[in-house]
Amino acid sequence: MSGHERGIVLSEWQTLDPTNCDALQGFFLDESQATSTTIQTLHDSRLIRLTELRHGLRVQAFSHVGRLKVGNLSITVLPKLPGTSMLNLLRYAYGFRNLRLLSNSPQFMEPCGFEDLLVAQLNVEAQELISRGLRRSYVPRDERLSSPRGRIDVGRLARDGGLLTATLPCRHYPRIENTKLNQVLRAGLELAGSMASGLMLRRESRRLALLMEESVSSVQLHAARLADAERSLSRLTESYEPALSIIRLLFNSQGVTLEDRSQADRLPGFLFDMNAFFQHLISRFLRENLPGYEVLDEQGLKQMMRYDPDYNPQRRPSPTPRPDYAVKQNGRVLTLLDAKYRDLWQRSLPREMLYQLVVYAISQPHRPIASILYPTAERQAKESRINIQDPVRGTKLGQVCLRPVNLQRIEELVSSDTRQAKELRTCEARRLAFGAAVA
Repeated sequence: MSGHERGIVLSEWQTLDPTNCDALQGFFLDESQATSTTIQTLHDSRLIRLTELRHGLRVQAFSHVGRLKVGNLSITVLPKLPGTSMLNLLRYAYGFRNLRLLSNSPQFMEPCGFEDLLVAQLNVEAQELISRGLRRSYVPRDERLSSPRGRIDVGRLARDGGLLTATLPCRHYPRIENTKLNQVLRAGLELAGSMASGLMLRRESRRLALLMEESVSSVQLHAARLADAERSLSRLTESYEPALSIIRLLFNSQGVTLEDRSQADRLPGFLFDMNAFFQHLISRFLRENLPGYEVLDEQGLKQMMRYDPDYNPQRRPSPTPRPDYAVKQNGRVLTLLDAKYRDLWQRSLPREMLYQLVVYAISQPHRPIASILYPTAERQAKESRINIQDPVRGTKLGQVCLRPVNLQRIEELVSSDTRQAKELRTCEARRLAFGAAVA
């Protein structure tokens, strides 16, 4: 059965095998070296786990969603959230415009693919930028002109021995659209045109890229160029930020680079990291709804661990734990929070996560508490707390809190602009940051 192609659809964190999926009954992947390397890379990166059993194949999904082809098997992993809720949370987390080109039905993502949500959103963002007029910038140019513009380069004229031609060397600053931001936007549209599974979406992405063809150069999209464009954003170019965010998501999710292989050798597929999305979502929600507090992302605990200078023969830098969020007031850290896309109401807390949280808790002498925020669809989910005890004296050293986040509830709160919704958002943000006991 290994020679025939198969396709399966499962949800994040779901496992399919021959006992619950007929398509995997008696099905095995081809035995090529490329397929074996791909399977091992997916396993090591904890993206998807593929295991051959006696009667077929077992496929286990984790926190990534999207589409992937491994050998003769096509895998589609869907988020548990309904399509409408997922789209609204994506808009909120990354500041996207309202999307009117796609159906908001929950069935949208299965036939079209999760990546099509991002491609369609990028098309909307790009259409808005193009219709308003692409941002122009003054770019320095040194060239010989028959009609002088800007400043005549007297030094170059002297080096050339005077007027030898009918042109003068000039340095001028034309205001053009061929800027790094527009180059990355065009490259992002070309990438989207190659990734979308829907024909209409691919055509729209390519049409928008062609509209920029005359005034914007075609460049290769790579990590350094994308990072350079992101750094160049300013108050005047903030309208490009949503489009760059989508291009970053598409670029990072277009596949998994295999070890010891070139950039071109990527897995054919799209894998969106729901853990990174969840962390981004919670960061914005806390920052916007905790008035009087400062929320810092990945604040390093620099003074907590240090190598003994007399016992650091390789001169290694001291380890710096970095919780996802530090909530501060008047310069003082009040609490440390981590966000993990794992339903801890249905699954146990892994030891490595617990140990990490214990480290965060005991790093705060005044309030030794650290919390982990996790998503769940269970409305009855409540906060759990683990006390850290001195094993000799039995005294309490600190506390680890497991705090549920109902994403559909968050979506309801951020989708409303009423005064009551604003008050409820503040209450929810305080609960996430400090626990239900805070008044």
